[in-house]
Amino acid sequence: MTFRGWPQDALDFYSGLEADNSKTYWLAHKQTYDECVKGPFLALSDEIEREFGPLHVFRPNRDIRFAKDKSPYKTAAAAVTESEGGAAYYVQISSEGLYVGSGYYHLAPDQLERYRAAVADSKSGPKLAAAVAGLRKNRYEVASRESLQRAPRGFAPDHPRVELLRMKGMHVGRTFGAPAWVHTSRALDRIVTAWRDAASANRWLDKYVGPSTIAPPEPD
Repeated sequence: MTFRGWPQDALDFYSGLEADNSKTYWLAHKQTYDECVKGPFLALSDEIEREFGPLHVFRPNRDIRFAKDKSPYKTAAAAVTESEGGAAYYVQISSEGLYVGSGYYHLAPDQLERYRAAVADSKSGPKLAAAVAGLRKNRYEVASRESLQRAPRGFAPDHPRVELLRMKGMHVGRTFGAPAWVHTSRALDRIVTAWRDAASANRWLDKYVGPSTIAPPEPD
């Protein structure tokens, strides 16, 4: 299957799901999901696998076991792959269009310790600050899924890189919306370009942070 972007039906599918997040709607439109949403992700995976690795497409069902919101389905579809260094490459489609991002979305405690030490360091810290400034100049969003309200304990509140110190992860991305090219094969170039442009931050994270060395919890 050749990647040709996501058709308008994919965005319309999620507009409908936002209005009627029910099993009845899902089953009535499952063919649209399979062909217009999931299918393009699988085709995209074939295109980018050699450079970035195969994509893992997230399940469409929400985990509602402990959630107040019992809506059964996610109102966006997404997929991710990961580099050997630990950086994630993420792509998402929703009723609002396309989002593409890359980075270390959540830092484990040992990663966070290394990250803060390297950001504070007078040699390594300015390199990340320069990379972030360059990415923002090129209209990329550089943010953290979670940030502290103030400088972490042990760091001066007026530290020149306090914004970076407050971050508990870092991702570089762009919200493209739904221009006409999202529905064509030209979407491939926009996606891989965004991932490649994130390399200036990812290289720093790979060098100074790297994967977590904390063992995963034992299964129940």
